[in-house]
Amino acid sequence: MYLHLNLFLCSFKTENCTQVKKQSPRAPSGIYDIQLGFPQVYCEMRSDGGWTVFQSRTGGFVSFNRDWAAYKSGFGSLSNNHWLGLEKVFLMTKDRTKTWTLRVDLWDHEGGTAYAEYQNFRLGDEQTAYKLQVGAYRGNAGDAIRGAYPGIDQNGFGFSTVDRDNDGCSPCIFGDIAEAQCTFSDGGGWWYSKCGSASLNGDWHPSGEHIGWASGLHWLTWKPPAPYSAKATRMMIKSE
Repeated sequence: MYLHLNLFLCSFKTENCTQVKKQSPRAPSGIYDIQLGFPQVYCEMRSDGGWTVFQSRTGGFVSFNRDWAAYKSGFGSLSNNHWLGLEKVFLMTKDRTKTWTLRVDLWDHEGGTAYAEYQNFRLGDEQTAYKLQVGAYRGNAGDAIRGAYPGIDQNGFGFSTVDRDNDGCSPCIFGDIAEAQCTFSDGGGWWYSKCGSASLNGDWHPSGEHIGWASGLHWLTWKPPAPYSAKATRMMIKSE
């Protein structure tokens, strides 16, 4: 059974998970080979299409406190906690003949879920620091990318890591605290804009220790006002 499933999953050679779903509507979720200069991705097969997962977190098993090179190339296990890699997401979304939807799934520590979807998602190349582009929002988690507060829109910002700062803070002032680099407090790499309301790559915090930390898996339009660190997150894209 396991061998049969593996052979089925590896029998496709397409550019993304959306194409896999179109070719075989009953294809299961799992790891697939693709043809974009890197070997494999995890496909989440839903009734609304095949989604290519580029971030998944379910615990503290994999550290997301990584440098620019790691976030560029990717790390972790595709079937579990992982970051696919900025360069790989750029390669998938650079084709201007396709439009892409970004979906962010969130799970809390109390058994609840929420999501945010953004139309017209794509990333710029490395020269732009993989600048984030998102269009119209829909969902029930709130539009944290554009921010819970004025002036911190992350749309249009480049990616930041501890060794590559693109967050617009010079410094940012929060009360009596001056923040020169968002990765120092928020942790992990992200498209920070004056730090901002969305940050899903910080430290994972277990139940009972998941509220109030600057570092965490934050989507502040979902669980205000104190910073709430999600139990699990997933980011994925599909093409139209």
